[in-house]
Amino acid sequence: MNFKNFRFNVVARLLLIMLSVVVLLTIVRRQELVISSIILLLLIVLQVVAIVRYVERTNRKLAVFFDSIRHSDFSSSFSDHGLGKSFDELNHAFNQVISEFQKTRAAKEEHFNYLQTVVQHVSIGIIVFMKNGQVDMVNNAFKRMFPFSNLRYISELGKVDKNLADLLLNIRAGDSELLKVFTENEMLQLSVRATEFRMQKDDYVLVSLQNIHNELEAKEMDSWQKLIRVLTHEIMNSITPIVSLSSTVKELLIDEKRVSLRQEIDTDDVESAQSALRTIERRSQGLLNFVQVYRNLTRIPKPSFRHFPVQELLNNVEQLLYPKIEDRKIQCHVSVVPPGLMLTADPDLIEQVLINLVINAIHAVQESTAPQIRVLATAEGLGRVKISVTDNGYGIKPDNLEQIFVPFFTSKKEGSGIGLSLSREIMRLHKGNITVQSKPGKGSRFTLHF
Repeated sequence: MNFKNFRFNVVARLLLIMLSVVVLLTIVRRQELVISSIILLLLIVLQVVAIVRYVERTNRKLAVFFDSIRHSDFSSSFSDHGLGKSFDELNHAFNQVISEFQKTRAAKEEHFNYLQTVVQHVSIGIIVFMKNGQVDMVNNAFKRMFPFSNLRYISELGKVDKNLADLLLNIRAGDSELLKVFTENEMLQLSVRATEFRMQKDDYVLVSLQNIHNELEAKEMDSWQKLIRVLTHEIMNSITPIVSLSSTVKELLIDEKRVSLRQEIDTDDVESAQSALRTIERRSQGLLNFVQVYRNLTRIPKPSFRHFPVQELLNNVEQLLYPKIEDRKIQCHVSVVPPGLMLTADPDLIEQVLINLVINAIHAVQESTAPQIRVLATAEGLGRVKISVTDNGYGIKPDNLEQIFVPFFTSKKEGSGIGLSLSREIMRLHKGNITVQSKPGKGSRFTLHF
């Protein structure tokens, strides 16, 4: 008998069991019906087993459903015929869930293939490895840099360059390093950056390696050309008057026809020769000082890092320059946000940088009607710190913005042109940088990024 309703089916089975029990109780005492009683008892047991299995069909279906999800097997489908509307609704719900899982997995696979295509397409080398050095993935650009068809561990890169393998194993998230690597074909100047992430309880390191050899060569050549122009300008300014005055002294003291000292030298000639020699001495000393300054630029001491309050640093700078600020009636505001902000750096070198920037700001606001200088230290993301020096002075011309960090370039009459170059080099040694924003007539802002 095929029942369409699950509840009616269960009730009918229960009534049949009850009826069988009643009949069994009626005939069980009669001696001649012992065999019939045993058969009826077996039928009752079979009916009970049948109804239990019938009712547990839903549990078995749920077990199969969850087992399919656990093993990511979304090829199953659920259907029952003749068990009633409730089973049909249950099967429909199961099939809908399976369908949604299929769509989600397909979308994830498409997204994974998309990311794989992007990663393999980019021209920057990318390598992903676990903390123990086991390589998980490398892209095509990385394979073009290094001759490895199947890289399994970072230590294998030691065959190309031991420093490269050590750098990748020890690099930390957020670090940026420059490294020269010599391969069989060429020299690579790599910009190496790293980040970390966790996936399925395992820690991974993602490192990008960009060959910036051509860019560095172009930048280096441009820097050399700028430096040579400045050096040529300074040297010519000193050598030209020295050559001219030397010729004058020679004419005053030497008789070229006789190739000897002049016999008759009047007082005026002696004074002119003395004046020329003093000028030659002064210009020679100026040229010597210029060379000494250049040597100082190339001999910046290695930073001695320590962890210290930023407020302490700014207070030292303000106290040191207070007489100049007070003498020129400049409003100077120094603030640190948050007040307990800490910085890891060489305090002496950074203090020198801030002194240069504040002195430049003092010169910039000397013609302002209400001169103001603001020194502000704030916290950036990822534990970074920035310190800005802002003034409302005459600003910097757009043409000069690209030149101000070139050694010996200056727009001031008495400037040496070394302060900003020195400051940028100190920030580079701290793995930071210095930026500038300026508008003529509105002021400038120099920012130190740590």
